[in-house]
Amino acid sequence: MTSLTRAQTSIEELKGVGPETMKELSRLGIVTWEDLLWHLPYRYENIAIRPVEELEHEAQATLAGTVQGPPNVKYYGAKKNRLFFRLFADGHLIQVVAFNRAFLKHKLQPETKVNVTGKWDRHRAQLTAQRIEVGDADETRAYAPVYTITGKLTVRQLENWIKQVIRQGAFPEEALPAFLRKKYKLPTIAEAIATLHQPENAQTLKNARRRVVYEEFLRFQLNIQAYKRTRRQNEYAQPTKIDEASIRQFVQALPFALTDAQTRSLREILADIQADHKMNRLLQGDVGSGKTVVAACAMYAVVSAGKQAALMVPTEILATQHAESLADLFRPYGMELARLTGSTKTARRKEIHAGLESGEISVIVGTHALIQDTVPFHDLGLVITDEQHRFGVGQRRALREKGNPDALFMTATPIPRTLAITAYGDMDVSRIDEQPKGRKAVQTYWAKPDMLERVIAFVRKETAAGKQAYVICPLIEESEQLDVQNAIDLHAQLEMLMPDNSIGLLHGRLRDEEKETAMNGFTGGDIDVLVSTTVVEVGVNVANATIMVIYDADRFGLSQLHQLRGRVGRGEAQSYCILLSDPTSETGKERMRIMTETTDGFVLAEKDLRLRGPGELLGQKQSGMPEFRLADPVHDYRALDTARQDANTLLDAEEFWQHPKYQPLRDYVQGSGATSGEKLD
Repeated sequence: MTSLTRAQTSIEELKGVGPETMKELSRLGIVTWEDLLWHLPYRYENIAIRPVEELEHEAQATLAGTVQGPPNVKYYGAKKNRLFFRLFADGHLIQVVAFNRAFLKHKLQPETKVNVTGKWDRHRAQLTAQRIEVGDADETRAYAPVYTITGKLTVRQLENWIKQVIRQGAFPEEALPAFLRKKYKLPTIAEAIATLHQPENAQTLKNARRRVVYEEFLRFQLNIQAYKRTRRQNEYAQPTKIDEASIRQFVQALPFALTDAQTRSLREILADIQADHKMNRLLQGDVGSGKTVVAACAMYAVVSAGKQAALMVPTEILATQHAESLADLFRPYGMELARLTGSTKTARRKEIHAGLESGEISVIVGTHALIQDTVPFHDLGLVITDEQHRFGVGQRRALREKGNPDALFMTATPIPRTLAITAYGDMDVSRIDEQPKGRKAVQTYWAKPDMLERVIAFVRKETAAGKQAYVICPLIEESEQLDVQNAIDLHAQLEMLMPDNSIGLLHGRLRDEEKETAMNGFTGGDIDVLVSTTVVEVGVNVANATIMVIYDADRFGLSQLHQLRGRVGRGEAQSYCILLSDPTSETGKERMRIMTETTDGFVLAEKDLRLRGPGELLGQKQSGMPEFRLADPVHDYRALDTARQDANTLLDAEEFWQHPKYQPLRDYVQGSGATSGEKLD
């Protein structure tokens, strides 16, 4: 029997595993010997034995010695007990206390050798035990693994079964060629797994982890990069011939100069449009960095080449705003633009459909209404999805499949490079990482709720000078109804505190026409202060708004706070963001400090990633984040980048597809569906 087939042996073949135990193990996802080996410790306890004189008070310590005298057990409550015994260790007599370990009493006979790990009390010469190993334990071990267990399973049972499998040599197949292991000084997979379960010291443990992390990232990147190549091969496209001179004139006619980052991103997008494969690109940029104008230039390039362009946005408010600003840009060039949303009247909808089908309408801006099957296109060349993480995979694909156009996805959520490589690994990424010239950074202040009167006085002063303000109401998690009530209550409170100002209200329960009325009133300057839930978070642009007040700011993540802050500072005037918050948690306080220290969205995103984790930052279901056993895209970002480069090098080499030494990795790539284009995007 080979190592590979042994690895697939059922756990029922192990000594001590019966039907009930199999059920318990299956709850942990353990069915085969290989599953058992991959049930890795989630942490390690330092059990290195040190002299008693060196032990720190109330710190964890491990002592080795012999039991002195019979142990004693005291019972209290229905099922609780305390075990006491004396331990002679390192020339000292130590009192050991262990909770709910009465079952060990018969094993702890006088002169029995034991290793005890627990909390050391120097004043009492007492160790409160967390771990007791009876018998001749390996005193050279520095670390003890800690496993997730369930039901009646014990850590000792799990360790014994794992040792049985390791002794049998039933390890997973070695996938890394020898030259890669040598290049990065990595152990074999057998050595790595054995070490992760039975570490000798910190260095061997570190090397074992490095091995597993690298292989996980390499497999993932091989999958992603192979899919990317297959998609390009399968999606051959007739290159779009664009008029570069005309595009230069369009850019020069803009009321402002593009930044270097905007120019670079536009160049990358135009290169994709002219390529013989379909574009699949993510354009990421900080709030206010000018993604929309880059998108407008790309739309102009496609439309001037005789094709149509579509922009899909998440809300009707944004659809209206983008339609108006783009119409102003395109009108001098005779480009017909229309807006299509869920509230578009039937008669107007029919007119738009006819215009799209005939090609008379060259640019369409809309919400998810654009993806309906009934919406026809004459020759759709480019689809742009704004705030792409707000649409499901199916919605994005439905629009893109209307003629298989080039696809550009935009997001104002600054995604750290490490996370972008992972979550959007199958896409090309353009990054706008600088603000338009001359724009003043928003000044951010953290104020306690008892400073509300001073905050209101400041808002009054700004509005008296002709400026406008947003006030974001307190957030009640998982309750839209309470969010709405908070907004209504806050609106009433501000009307009393600011009788000379016009106070507007915007929340998710308003009808579309009511939302539009509120936003039009604010955009037109009729409303001084807009009280809102987070519906203003994405994309809304009112240049005269210079103040953003956020209640209960510590309840928001850093990225969401930054998105809200990005609604002000759109004009030339100095703008302000005031965080009203009295956080009780250290994480909440840290968020407030970080917000006042930087306005760089990419710096904030890196910090938010460390505070919240990748799944929460992107939204778990939409994140596209794979689940790794050990690899962490944030902390292991260098290994991730190395694996990406190595994956591309391997896939480029003819040898990879032919030589037997690559068979395990080749089987993985071909079995994943990446080479047949079956992977979901």
